[in-house]
Amino acid sequence: MDAQKIDRYVGEKWDDDIVPQLVEYIRIPNKSPMFDADWVAHGYMDDAVRLMEAWARQQPIPGMQVEVVRLEGRTPLIFIEIPAANGGSDEDCVLLYGHLDKQPEMTGWDEGLGPWTPVLKGDKLFGRGGADDGYAIFGSLAAILALQEQKLPHARCVVLIEACEESGSYDLPAYVDHLAGRIGKPSLVVCLDSGCGNYEQLWCTTSLRGLAGGNLTVKVLSEGVHSGDASGIVPSSFRLLRQLLSRIEDENTGRILLDGLHVDVPAERLEQARQAAQVLGTAVYDKFPLLPGMRPMFNDAAAEDLAELVLNRTWRPALSVTGADGLPPLASAGNVLRPHTSVKLSLRLPPTLDGKRAGELLKEALLRDPPNGAHVTLDLEKASTGWNAPAQSPWLTRAIDAASRESFGRPAMYMGEGGSIPFMGMLGEKFPGAQFMITGVLGPHSNAHGPNEFLHIPMGKRVTACVARVVAEHHHASRRGETRGAAVAPDSGERHGAHGCC
Repeated sequence: MDAQKIDRYVGEKWDDDIVPQLVEYIRIPNKSPMFDADWVAHGYMDDAVRLMEAWARQQPIPGMQVEVVRLEGRTPLIFIEIPAANGGSDEDCVLLYGHLDKQPEMTGWDEGLGPWTPVLKGDKLFGRGGADDGYAIFGSLAAILALQEQKLPHARCVVLIEACEESGSYDLPAYVDHLAGRIGKPSLVVCLDSGCGNYEQLWCTTSLRGLAGGNLTVKVLSEGVHSGDASGIVPSSFRLLRQLLSRIEDENTGRILLDGLHVDVPAERLEQARQAAQVLGTAVYDKFPLLPGMRPMFNDAAAEDLAELVLNRTWRPALSVTGADGLPPLASAGNVLRPHTSVKLSLRLPPTLDGKRAGELLKEALLRDPPNGAHVTLDLEKASTGWNAPAQSPWLTRAIDAASRESFGRPAMYMGEGGSIPFMGMLGEKFPGAQFMITGVLGPHSNAHGPNEFLHIPMGKRVTACVARVVAEHHHASRRGETRGAAVAPDSGERHGAHGCC
């Protein structure tokens, strides 16, 4: 392998072809079904699929088959099969994954920026979905093209690009079952939908948190009444809701109070958290747009241990309230004691905690003994288990580190992520022997799901080059017998329940 040729080919492919495609992709408001109930009628998802399908078909990869698979009543899926090349094996398989659906608009974009307005500023491409996760199909095929340009061997590759990830990937199990015979037995899974601690080296994700959440509602009246007349007699629904949240979270520290939602962190993950904190320093928290004077959630204010912040984000439960109902806008808020208050709860779970059990614990804590006899309901929308990577094979550890050193000049780093990728847990079950390379471009300030989301283009190029190098090394490991016999075929058993989304 000529390492400089890999970098040069990938860089030119991104500049001349991939970035212009991503600019057009960002313009498409193809929100995930959870955020656009009329996504079929609106047609934006099909627009995004057509853009990516057309581009994929134009790539000069011999024998490649590109298909848009559509199961009735489900979001579409782009399925690409690439035969082994230049002496690679069709018996082994690399599965590359991404998604094309997007999060909703979100408010707070800077002037001149917007979710559907692609803007290039220096090395950054602003707009919704470029980094999460529109670049995945382009990066996957560019990595394979870079190998074929040098006539380097690689195993058979399968690319899956789904359109439901931001809604929890509830359509994906059906597609994986439907395509099981064509997917085969991947021994390496590459996912390009994760984050990076900085833009100076390759980061691989070792774990993902689970997610339990839904809509908590407290009702006290059949209709609103004059607050001067009722306050002091009728309990405020907001105050009662606040009481309920205090059952599960310490409002002073943010620590989750339910012991059943905590797990023992594996020793390897503790050490990786310490190493990540040492490399990142204060970037562990100052990558976020904290207001002046704001302090992060150190467990012990006297001992500001950055590794503890890494663990808070990746291995400990944490509660966020991400929406509210029953509260009128300030401009129209009269002196009314409101009949109800509702909030959307997002409870992140440790990677190894059973999501279903976590949902049960949440309901038990919030629904028992309603304060003042209020009507309390919890519509549990999600209860998904996270993911903890299996032990990494020596060949993959070597390949990832070598790829990082060649592309970045620095060693690879490993760290858990605070979000969820439903696909990982499902693939871990279906292919228990497969190895995983989970990486991505969502680094400091890239702000996925929020305002001013951007794709760091140099990071995209280097991650693509790293994927090419690892796929090439997978071939050599396969020939040495280091990948054989590990993966198993997909099961056809009972389908999974609700999944969390990133």
